[in-house]
Amino acid sequence: MTIDLSGGLPVEREYVYSEKPGPEVRDAINVWLEEENAAFAMRIGIETVAEDWDSPELWLDIAYPDGRVISGREHGARHPNIDAAGKPTVIGCGPLEYRCIEPFKHWHIAFTQHPVRELTAQQLIDETYPDPPPMREVSFEIDFYPVVPPLISGTLSEATAEEGSFLSPRYEQLCRARGWLQIDGDRREFSGQILRIKRQGVRKFEGFWGHCWMSALFPSGKAFGVNVFPPRADGKPSFNEGFVFDGDGTLTPARAVQIPWMRELLTGGEHVPLVLETADGLIEIDGTTFVNCRSLGAHVLPESFPIVQQAHAVYNWGGETTAGMIERSTLRDHMRSV
Repeated sequence: MTIDLSGGLPVEREYVYSEKPGPEVRDAINVWLEEENAAFAMRIGIETVAEDWDSPELWLDIAYPDGRVISGREHGARHPNIDAAGKPTVIGCGPLEYRCIEPFKHWHIAFTQHPVRELTAQQLIDETYPDPPPMREVSFEIDFYPVVPPLISGTLSEATAEEGSFLSPRYEQLCRARGWLQIDGDRREFSGQILRIKRQGVRKFEGFWGHCWMSALFPSGKAFGVNVFPPRADGKPSFNEGFVFDGDGTLTPARAVQIPWMRELLTGGEHVPLVLETADGLIEIDGTTFVNCRSLGAHVLPESFPIVQQAHAVYNWGGETTAGMIERSTLRDHMRSV
């Protein structure tokens, strides 16, 4: 069999908006990256909303198993988005730029040298940050290459339109990556895995009540991904959409039947086992986080919005090990501690 890395999407879905869209519409690209041996992990994003069209928001976390988190959140000047061929393939903000080299096959990220604060996972949990924090001079370049068909949200499950609207129109895709990272003049080459998310449209925040989102790509080429919302107060079915991939062909739909909901904030070392169900039976995936980062955002969220934590984990599936992502959110009154 062959792998359709577009998932049937037109190449135009890889492009960014060439002009300012309508009210509340966003144009966003985010990646989760894990170094192949779990030596570090990164989350890199640009969030552009119509109301702040000329000054998108930059998100950067570089997290280490010892608890250090180099964490940047800032607005920066928007980059020109038209490439030499006249196509809107570039999205940039301050020192950060994404560029689509070939749709569904090759993307490039560049971050020119820029000061970024260093915090710790515990400081993020406690929401107590030094003033001023230590600053690190950061730069990197990363090339990444999709290897798994994209998960197009809402196409593998019977999720309701109401629940899907919290995610906004989007797709996510697992990729191989290679690049270099330089911090305070110390440069290292690396290889790793990436989950990239491309989102365009209106994203709903009011009324959101939590989630558990997990994904990983293994050395053999097999992969999994799942996003599930907690049980609903009205008893109706909750969003529960996932897949497994055997390294060839198409995604096999799956749903989570054992879910590691977040009940407390830990800096790492948290056991996060997952059980997925497909038409062929159950799949058990074991996992342990190696660094957890409570989400720190510059944007305004509703006061009732759940506590969010982005983390990276080492997963084991059938004796094969890799590093992947896990993001969870839980309403404050459902947490054991905050």
